[in-house]
Amino acid sequence: MVFLSLVASHSDVDLETVARLSAGASEVATGVLDGTTPIHGAVVLATCNRYEVYAEAASEDDVEAARSAVIAEIAELSGLDEHTVSSALATKTGRDAVSHLFAVGAGLDSAVIGEREIAGQVRRALIEAQQNGTATGSLVRLFQTASRTAKDVGSSTGLGGRGLSIVSVALDLAEDLADDDWAGKSVVVFGTGAYAGATMSLLQQRRAGRIGVYSHSGRAQAFAATRGGTPLTDETLPEALATADVIIGCSGGDNRIAAEDLAESGRGDRPLVAIDLALTRDFDPSLEDLDHVDVITLESVRMAAPAEQAAALDEARGIVAKAVDEFDLELRERSADAAIVALRKHTHRVLETEIERVRAQHGCTAAAEEVEFAMRRMMRQLLHVPTVRARELAAEGRSDEVVNALGALFDISEEQIAETAKQRRAKKTDRARGAAAAADLLDDAAARRAAMPDDAIHAPHRTA
Repeated sequence: MVFLSLVASHSDVDLETVARLSAGASEVATGVLDGTTPIHGAVVLATCNRYEVYAEAASEDDVEAARSAVIAEIAELSGLDEHTVSSALATKTGRDAVSHLFAVGAGLDSAVIGEREIAGQVRRALIEAQQNGTATGSLVRLFQTASRTAKDVGSSTGLGGRGLSIVSVALDLAEDLADDDWAGKSVVVFGTGAYAGATMSLLQQRRAGRIGVYSHSGRAQAFAATRGGTPLTDETLPEALATADVIIGCSGGDNRIAAEDLAESGRGDRPLVAIDLALTRDFDPSLEDLDHVDVITLESVRMAAPAEQAAALDEARGIVAKAVDEFDLELRERSADAAIVALRKHTHRVLETEIERVRAQHGCTAAAEEVEFAMRRMMRQLLHVPTVRARELAAEGRSDEVVNALGALFDISEEQIAETAKQRRAKKTDRARGAAAAADLLDDAAARRAAMPDDAIHAPHRTA
């Protein structure tokens, strides 16, 4: 088993390319698992400034074919040609892929170093993959370990201690352009996703006076009910734009606010700060040509992000490196699991054959039961040392010696071991789907309960 990741981020490519690659992001993982590729599982991490696909293949020999399959799927969904996609995506495999994800989750590869929003995005990427049934057990462990590492970095270092994020830096820039009197400002937020939620929280912390929320999808009412603010409709949006001091784009929808929209709202030449946090731009570039409008983009945020202290960065990198070492060791040890299970299945079949002979000769007597108990205990003891030694060899990167030994001593073929590994992956995937389905049922039940009137929830049960 080997991990590979295909990565496009703000560090290497422009954000417009990242946005184009992200088209159809939610369908890539299921698309590459159609049975025609060597990919066993996939998780997609798509944010405002990065697009990354993590996949699991059977071996190093399958990496190139797996990479080609992912590139072809992204090209088909995004409409870009495969050469463009291939050029934009850097490929990492094995330990490099693990190290990259851990650094990303800890905020070490963010435009704002140490920001905490990315940790939540990593968790949500895994949850979505589990719900869609595309995450293997190994990918689940990878992403869960990345999340634990991010928590360790956050709790053990001063990195990100100031609570900086892409949203907070953008709001700081807005204060530099205007003033920090948010209580007197009127703000319009476009979008109802995770970034919109983070934006609302920070605006409320800064005690923004009036906050309107608009969503092209019509979700503003539900969003405002839980997050605060005033929901806006197509009819009330122009009036809100006319009096707005700050507009913040978090949706990335197809409908952009352009200079004409501001002119039609009747706001005149009143100063306006437009913060565009959407990957596919909520505000048309024509706004940048208006003298009375200051536009803040993700690139502006990246350039303005303050540097973290060197000591905190070094400490965070040390935590990440240690976590990578531990995960890599565990991964190598687990590389012998399929071989160990194959050995146990082989010995179990031999054991059951002998036990059936004892039962045939002696029936279900107390003596027969004692013999069966002794034989099972002896088999467990005989398997203990080979199991421990197999994992030790695997940890040293010598799992091929384990496979060769099983073939020479027990006639267990590599094909049998591969089939065992396939069955184990299928069972783990089924368990992950079951867990995700159970979580969905609980969420649905909670939602139905929340929608019930209080008197219905607390009313005593009546029987006929």
